[in-house]
Amino acid sequence: MAARAGGGGPTTAATVALAAAGVPFIPHVYHHAATATDYGAEAAAALGIEPEQVFKTLMVDTDKGLAIGIVSVDSKLDLKALAGAVGAKRGVMAEPAVAERKSGYVVGGISPFGQKTPLPTVLDDLALLFDTIFVSGGRRGFDIEVSPADLVAVTRGTVATIRRE
Repeated sequence: MAARAGGGGPTTAATVALAAAGVPFIPHVYHHAATATDYGAEAAAALGIEPEQVFKTLMVDTDKGLAIGIVSVDSKLDLKALAGAVGAKRGVMAEPAVAERKSGYVVGGISPFGQKTPLPTVLDDLALLFDTIFVSGGRRGFDIEVSPADLVAVTRGTVATIRRE
């Protein structure tokens, strides 16, 4: 995988963060339908890849503060498992307005990279089955292909089982 060098996709806070970290990634732009509400399934279908290789970035409000959970789009986030992974007892999904304000992205386009407020981040261990995974590039209709190890390194995250099948 070659690092993006100024072309092939939009410049977002996510691409700027990855370039600054020297992390290789591949941008993938696809048509986002304004009527789509299942952004991850839309991305998988548009890019012609299996849903388990496309990951969604979700913000959770725990009793220890906000945190990020990253799970495949065909899985559900286990809120209790995520809370435990960040040293909390419980968590609920953050309000969309809070997620947008803290991340700097719109819902459906929240990237784990380049967020306004860096938060504790946990990547589901399913990601380790793949050489690369797809996550939002910072806007709807734009995904970034990156290695799970690079995602964890750039976000200073951890890996744990945080999904419910």
